[in-house]
Amino acid sequence: MTAQTYTLTPAEAAVVSRVTVRDVHRMIDEHILPESFYSTDPTRSFTSHACVFISFYFRSADRLTSEARQRAIRIASEPQRSFDSRLVQDEFLTIDLGAFWKDVKESLERLQAARAIVVSDPEILSGAPVIRGTRVPVCHVAASVSSGIPIDRILSAYPSLQREQVDLAAMYAEANPQRGRPRLRVAPPNEQPRRKQRGISKQRELMI
Repeated sequence: MTAQTYTLTPAEAAVVSRVTVRDVHRMIDEHILPESFYSTDPTRSFTSHACVFISFYFRSADRLTSEARQRAIRIASEPQRSFDSRLVQDEFLTIDLGAFWKDVKESLERLQAARAIVVSDPEILSGAPVIRGTRVPVCHVAASVSSGIPIDRILSAYPSLQREQVDLAAMYAEANPQRGRPRLRVAPPNEQPRRKQRGISKQRELMI
């Protein structure tokens, strides 16, 4: 990752770090992350570089104690060190953060790609986020993915989409959760609800 940094919401930081939003908030609440990597005014936000340490802290939990992980983060974030320094040397212990920098860089690039394929236009579905060049709501695609519907069925239901767009739509929805109780279509539009089918079968059984 280069020295360039971006500001992320807690949900975006969670997606890039590949942890839960709750874990991201723990980094502030439990004073794990140095203050230079986040802000709480007016709302909580994180620098993209913070995601390296968030990812490291939780993914190395089975290898290092909490104290050792926090100490490594403090050493790695010292002002005199380069932002993209990979190795952390703590007496006899050496920690290579290279894999975490690589994963965060890739996740950040995919998040930017997800942002690029989503548009909101008041003239299209009252401004609901849709996939660029289509009238397909992002929330519908993401709901199908999170419900475990096979990708081939989703692509069949939305023939204007490609596999990469489906993956990015799901990522965008995770990084930008809707407020309230959104009305999401879980089944693709050309799928008949199974509940209705079971009801018809039950009626036939009663008639027999």
